[in-house]
Amino acid sequence: MSNLTMKTKVQKLRINEDESGQRIDNFINRKFKGLPRSKIYRIIRRGEVRVNSGRIAPSYKIKTNDEIRIPPLIIKNDPESLIKNNSINIEKSIIFEDSDFIVIDKPAGLAVHGGSGIKFGVIELIRTAKAQKNDISLVHRIDKETSGCLLLSKKRSALRDLHEKFRNGEVKKNYFAVVLGTWEYQKKSINIPLLTNHRKNGERHVTQNKKGKKAVTLVKMINQYKKFALVQCQPITGRTHQLRVHLNEIGYPIVGDTKYSNMNVLSELKLKKRLFLHAQSISFVDRKGNDRTFSSMLPQEFNDF
Repeated sequence: MSNLTMKTKVQKLRINEDESGQRIDNFINRKFKGLPRSKIYRIIRRGEVRVNSGRIAPSYKIKTNDEIRIPPLIIKNDPESLIKNNSINIEKSIIFEDSDFIVIDKPAGLAVHGGSGIKFGVIELIRTAKAQKNDISLVHRIDKETSGCLLLSKKRSALRDLHEKFRNGEVKKNYFAVVLGTWEYQKKSINIPLLTNHRKNGERHVTQNKKGKKAVTLVKMINQYKKFALVQCQPITGRTHQLRVHLNEIGYPIVGDTKYSNMNVLSELKLKKRLFLHAQSISFVDRKGNDRTFSSMLPQEFNDF
């Protein structure tokens, strides 16, 4: 076996109080650096990972005193060398940092985490850059193609607090999007249930479906260009690809969205090839009772229409 890989035996791990509350897939990802996320999902879904001798889903949240069975694994033993040699200085993208959390101004094209053919993302980069790397976690996610505000926690206790705020609707997020068409509304509330479908390659595709989960988005126009409109979107719910699907469903696809729209205007207009969706701001009350609002400047290419 290559000296860049290692093979482990069956392991049984007991969860302590500080580790509790996180998803099982995230727990395994932190414990076994170099193990691809696609592999993690595979061993969970096959039942090779067991919690208290029972099968679980990747979304299962581990509890204090849970016994986790981890099957034999082959792990790449040099995951950080590739990250350290990359050209992205993630620390330059930090908007704010304190003892509880970090806010990143994520560039478009950078994934939030590695897996499914992506060698690394924001979380791997920031853990490599920071001394307390094993404690840093993603609080939420934004698409690889989306730019803007991304929140990470630095403590398990802070992560639990922020997750609770997300569940209770106490976190407000605003996005800017450039859409195709003449916007016919000043303000628009979109209420369309969404269903997430998992394809064989692990890709997620979201569709409008009455059997799906409730999804609500508030949209208002900021500026009308000739054939395009700059709109502000506030997702009241946090469904996968919610803004992309909602806007496309009402006839206003986001420029550059090749997943949910067939339009090809970027090359015609000589625009930067990207999804024109930007996480402009995020607001919440922190654990100390402080009102927090963080914002990211609108990228220049959003004004090139």
